[in-house]
Amino acid sequence: MQLNAAGGVAEQPEASARWTKRQKRKDDAMRLVFVGSSILVTLIIFSIIGFVGYQGSLTFRDISLAEFFLSTDWSPSSTEPRFGALAFLYSTLLLTLVSVLLAVPLALSGALFMAKIAPKWMREILRPAADLFVGIPSVVYGLIGLTIIVPFLGKVFGGIGYGILPAAIILAVMILPTIMSISEDTLRALPKRLEEASMALGATRWQTMWRVLLPAARSGILTAIILGMGRAIGETMAVFMVIGNSPKIPSSLLDSTTVLTTAIVKDMGNTFYGTTWNNSLYLMALLLLFISLSLILIIRVFSRRSEAK
Repeated sequence: MQLNAAGGVAEQPEASARWTKRQKRKDDAMRLVFVGSSILVTLIIFSIIGFVGYQGSLTFRDISLAEFFLSTDWSPSSTEPRFGALAFLYSTLLLTLVSVLLAVPLALSGALFMAKIAPKWMREILRPAADLFVGIPSVVYGLIGLTIIVPFLGKVFGGIGYGILPAAIILAVMILPTIMSISEDTLRALPKRLEEASMALGATRWQTMWRVLLPAARSGILTAIILGMGRAIGETMAVFMVIGNSPKIPSSLLDSTTVLTTAIVKDMGNTFYGTTWNNSLYLMALLLLFISLSLILIIRVFSRRSEAK
C-alpha cells in the first residue's frame, strides 16, 4: 500500500486494476473475433463443399456411376446425351504430371543456386524476379502460349500445336516460382553443420548438395511440389487457350484434349441449372475439390513426419 502526500491511500492499485479489467475485456473481445472468424471460414468451406457435392450427386439420378467415371463419351447436347468424364480426369492427371516433371528440375536447380551458390547481391535480385512470375495474370500466359508456343510446336512437330505439351510448358512456368521459393527456404533453413560435415569428409560441393542437402530437405521439397501440383490442377484460363478443348483421351502430348477445369468453363454457359448436364459439371468441380483436399492432407502428413524427426 502506498500513501499520498496527505497521508491517504494512493489510487495507483485501483487504477492498475481498472487498466487490467479493460485489457481483459479487449482480449476477450479479440478472442471472440478470432473464434468467430474461424467458425465463419469453416462454415463457408463446408457450405461450398456441401452445395457442390449435393448438386453433383444429383447427376446419378439420370446416369450411372460407371458411365460417368469409366466412359469417354461426352456428348451432352446430342439427341441421346452421354456424360462420360474419364477423358477429362485422365487428361487432368496427365497434364499435372507432365507440368511437374518439367518444372521440378528447373525449380530445384534454381533453389540450389540461390541458396548455396549465388552471392547475396545476386540472390536479392533473382528472388524478387522469380516472385514476379506469380503476379502475372494467367490469361497473359495463355496469350503467350497461343501466339508463340503453339505455332512453334506445330511447326516443329507438325499439326496445329494444341494439346497437353503446350499447356504443360505454360503450367511449368507458372508453378516454378512456388516450388523454387519454398525449396530455397527449406534449403537455407538446414543446419550449417550438415554441409560442413560433408565437406570435412572430403565430399565435393556437388556431392554435398546432391547427396546431403537435397535428402535432408526432402520434406519441404515434397511440400513445394504438392503445392505446385495444386495450382496446376486448378489452373483454367491459360490451359483453356492452348489445350484444344476436344473431349477425348489424347493419343499424344500434341493431341487436342480437355481437362476438368476447361470442361467446366467451356460448358457451364450452355447449360441450365438443375439439368443433368449442369449437375455433371458440378460433379467435376467436386472431383477437383477432392483432389485439392487430398493434396492438402498429403502436405499435413509430410509436415507431421518432418516435425517428428
